Amino acid sequence: MNLEYKNEFLYFTVRSDEGRENNTIIYCSGVNYLRFLPITKGRHGLCSNPSIRGLQQLRHDISALALSHSATPIAVKGRECAGISPLKDAWYVEGLVIENAPLSLPEEIINYAPLSLIKKITNACLLDVAMPDKLPKPLELQAYLDELCSKYRKAM
Repeated sequence: MNLEYKNEFLYFTVRSDEGRENNTIIYCSGVNYLRFLPITKGRHGLCSNPSIRGLQQLRHDISALALSHSATPIAVKGRECAGISPLKDAWYVEGLVIENAPLSLPEEIINYAPLSLIKKITNACLLDVAMPDKLPKPLELQAYLDELCSKYRKAM
């Protein structure tokens, strides 16, 4: 099993970890914080970029989701998610190993994570934007984000 949602702004993958027992999955996520700069620049404090902070908060949400399914999330950084981020631009990544994951959890994560991250970013930047009602395809979400970036690049 390998599920993926990926575009030039963000990615989310959930895959089985065949090397472990107990229905273990690996959740990897990344945000290209340079692509989000037209939206985030000047709209946050010195300590935290909203796209990076949003991905960190989302990892906590995914952990809570896993726990609600009686699964066990374990924070990881490193080899579990190595090689997923594109090599161009600047990516911040988060990862989890989730043990005892029910079969429904990977799809639930992929359907939840992208729009949740965008909401966290736009809320942190105090932007009043219309969000898609349902999760668009990755390239459609990329076009939506490109539009937002174009709009807020002009506003700067």
